[in-house]
Amino acid sequence: MYHFTVPFLHDTIGEYLREYLFITPLIVLVLSECMKMIVEGLRTGNWHDRLFHPGGMPSTHSAFVTSLLIIVWHKLGPHSVEFATAFVFACLMWYDAMSSRRAIGEQAAVLNQMQRLRRLSERLGHSLAEVLAGIAFGAAVTSIGIWIS
Repeated sequence: MYHFTVPFLHDTIGEYLREYLFITPLIVLVLSECMKMIVEGLRTGNWHDRLFHPGGMPSTHSAFVTSLLIIVWHKLGPHSVEFATAFVFACLMWYDAMSSRRAIGEQAAVLNQMQRLRRLSERLGHSLAEVLAGIAFGAAVTSIGIWIS
């Protein structure tokens, strides 16, 4: 059976992914935001409310730092100083997404009940499931990017 391939296109994409390491996490960022918009649209019927807004499923912050962590691991190894730095950065982002930003959102909800002058955003943080989904999404898309490169 004959398989049609476009080697020039595959080689070009793979070359860019190898040459510019930060492209993969940026692709993960955009795809995660698109996925968040789709999930929100299917859940609520509002298709444009979650694009580039905080909160939602999956956590774009988690997906992005996971992708960055995997790229550093893949290129420099788990024993490098850069990997240790990326790991600490990722842990801080995951923790912040679930705790600090979530607490700020809960405080905004209370303030919204107490006053009527300005509506504060209540959807700032993430649940554990949203963070784990972001980690899984970032790891999956990054693995595909590494495979292509």
